Amino acid sequence: MTKNIEIEFKTIVSKEQYETLLKSFRLEDNVFKQVNYYFDTDDYKLNQQQMVLRIRKKSDTYYKVTLKSQSDHGAYENHLLLTKSQAEEMIEKGFNTKDYFDDIDYFVTFKVSLDNYRVKTPYLDGELFLDRCEYCNTVDYEIEYEVNNYHEGLKIFENFLKEYGINYQPTKRKSERAFTCKR
Repeated sequence: MTKNIEIEFKTIVSKEQYETLLKSFRLEDNVFKQVNYYFDTDDYKLNQQQMVLRIRKKSDTYYKVTLKSQSDHGAYENHLLLTKSQAEEMIEKGFNTKDYFDDIDYFVTFKVSLDNYRVKTPYLDGELFLDRCEYCNTVDYEIEYEVNNYHEGLKIFENFLKEYGINYQPTKRKSERAFTCKR
């Protein structure tokens, strides 16, 4: 199991801003699709506790289950690689979280998926992600900037937005946006 702290800054952007950034960074041909399958209990206990549980599919052979817990300056993440058959069975039948994560014990089932068409590129002291997200017959666009240092990352992100004329717009997590389909 891999554990890390994810420090990211993000904002929703318009389709036009997204396309402009793709062109500015010459990333139009680097978009790849990943599918996020979100899980929760029937009464959404994880969501209520600011936790996200997902299986991410990046290719036909790459699946990873991730548990995220929110904090003030980032998210604690626990990851575990899965085989394709493990992932497919978990998506189809649900699973007990205790089988993969020691700290929580719930039976969870697949609730909703989100298709994320993503590009990433190194940017100053971190990585810049440009995302087109499709869920619930909705398409939206966001920028994420991941860093190791919260304060430095915040300055860089604010300067990036200013340089590209982007107004910061708070956004919900991808899981929160996708869960709107189910409620």
